[in-house]
Amino acid sequence: VTCVEVVEAYVERIREVNPLINAVVKDRFEEALQEARQVDKLLSESPGNDYLEEKFPLLGVPITIKEAFSVHGMPNTSGLVNRRNVIATSDATVVSRLKQAGAIPLGVTNCSELCMWYESSNRVYGRTNNPYDLQRIVGGSSGGEGGVLAAACSVIGVGSDIGGSIRMPAFFNGVFGHKPTTGVVPNDGQFPNARGVRTSFLCTGPMCRYAEDLEPMLRVMAGPGVNKLKLNEKVSLEKIKFHCMDHDGGSIFVSPVDKEILQAQKKVVEHLEGTLGVQVQRVAIHKMKYSFQIWSAMMSSKDSDGQEAQLFTDLLGDHGKPVWPLWELMKWLMGMSSHTLPAIALGLTEKLMKLNPRGNAKLVSMGKSLQEEMEALLGPDGVLLYPSHPTIAPRHHSPICMPFNFAYTAIFNVLGLPVTQCPLGLSSEGLPLGIQLVAASYNDHLTLAVARYLEQAFGGWILPGKV
Repeated sequence: VTCVEVVEAYVERIREVNPLINAVVKDRFEEALQEARQVDKLLSESPGNDYLEEKFPLLGVPITIKEAFSVHGMPNTSGLVNRRNVIATSDATVVSRLKQAGAIPLGVTNCSELCMWYESSNRVYGRTNNPYDLQRIVGGSSGGEGGVLAAACSVIGVGSDIGGSIRMPAFFNGVFGHKPTTGVVPNDGQFPNARGVRTSFLCTGPMCRYAEDLEPMLRVMAGPGVNKLKLNEKVSLEKIKFHCMDHDGGSIFVSPVDKEILQAQKKVVEHLEGTLGVQVQRVAIHKMKYSFQIWSAMMSSKDSDGQEAQLFTDLLGDHGKPVWPLWELMKWLMGMSSHTLPAIALGLTEKLMKLNPRGNAKLVSMGKSLQEEMEALLGPDGVLLYPSHPTIAPRHHSPICMPFNFAYTAIFNVLGLPVTQCPLGLSSEGLPLGIQLVAASYNDHLTLAVARYLEQAFGGWILPGKV
């Protein structure tokens, strides 16, 4: 098939599905078709494809990109009303690298307001719906990306993750997502970008329907940074030391893990032990119970230079007047605020975090000690199996009742560990199940290899509506 035919097929699919899911918030179909024609011209004029394959590893591949990233000529609001007219004049570093590798962006996808909530809904673009059940969330903040991939509207996509923003959407939408080891893939060119201590927690990474696409995407996105990873090392699955933890130990802030998620994890353990002949070690890491508190304290801590973390209320104002969360709450109750309730609530809780500096310091220290414990447990050849989220894709608005359930993903951001989110079929209600695969720093190759293996064993992505 020609590149034009491929791009036309995806454009048609987006036009068919997007009115239902509202994942692509701005398209660039004309430009994409123009770029596809150039790819076909290049292929017809090129004497050999080996050279092209090396120079353009993603030649002609349609991609979508989270709207928080700058894509030349596309909006870059991050769902913030007072950025409604912001149009990117350049490409974020990862977008530029993907384009240079030959990928063709079809458009940008929805996120939560300022990328700090796990439902992708805002006052600029509205709400994105889960393709498996339109009454369910797609997750956040890279939720539009998760939904667009699950609905087969795109081949691969770009997400970012500071508390699970790649992995939750990948889980709720039954696709693959990878949060790389911290500091490997550049975060430049997204809004909001991390400052101070948060630069160690924010990760940009690949999302896709097929596990084998994670690694080539990661190589392109990381650029020279890929040398820090061991992606050329052959992985022998039988030699991996597998560890398994069913839940966080019973945090009072987080829902208990759903039975079907536990069952799916149990099937993975049984499969690994039965087929690979490995022994999966059950572990109970006590400090994981405090995941939410550790994440919150580390997110608001000072960096090594004593720089304060940027206040969320300053970001909400976006260089304008500071936002007063209590005043915004009053306006919201009267239907007059331009912000979403989760964003206002986050502004309020941020103020409360400042009231207990001694408690926060203790939690930061607990986080550092948990990081050492995890690195020691996983070592050079360990992979931890851990739930992606306590519940299967919740109904719209319900995250506000359990706002801290993202702790299951967030803890790994502050620990800096690589995590691959892997789908594991569908629940009794036809909603995606899945698991997080965690390794020690710079051992991304292990989790990627296990994800490819589990895709073969459990079927990977399943087209919504197929069952």
